[in-house]
Amino acid sequence: MRFENPFSKVERLKRVKNVPEANQDERVPPGQFLTERFPVLHYGTTPHYANLNHWTMRVFGLVKEEKTFTWDELMALQQKTETVDIHCVTRWSKLDTTWTGIPWRHFITHFEILPAATHVLVHCEQNYTTNIALDVLDDDDTMLAYAYEGKPLEPDHGYPLRLLVPK
Repeated sequence: MRFENPFSKVERLKRVKNVPEANQDERVPPGQFLTERFPVLHYGTTPHYANLNHWTMRVFGLVKEEKTFTWDELMALQQKTETVDIHCVTRWSKLDTTWTGIPWRHFITHFEILPAATHVLVHCEQNYTTNIALDVLDDDDTMLAYAYEGKPLEPDHGYPLRLLVPK
């Protein structure tokens, strides 16, 4: 794995091209600014995977049985491409972004979520976690995305796989 300086991400966000508010699309929520770029702002370094044969994704917790997926197993699941607007918690919005991945609703058919579960705790690199309510994830455009605009995700944007929750 190769890691990058995390502070360079802040500098890149400062250079985001903003579209003037007078031209704001009604799809942009109040307080957000529209960008034509795809900003990166995260804590920590960016991992780089040279060989996805060693990469896995584990589902555990309030499920009937823990399950680990290899990259090849995930790529064998149903796929879809969806164009959505994204609105980052750091206040930028990007419209009409096209993603390809595994629909969330299809993915969860491969394991049994226990009735007591109300949220998913997503574990990411650098020990980052976030929790998302199951009812928020239950949407047509939620997916485990592996491609953006027809190309594999870049490391700074979640390569090899990221959870995409547009709403």
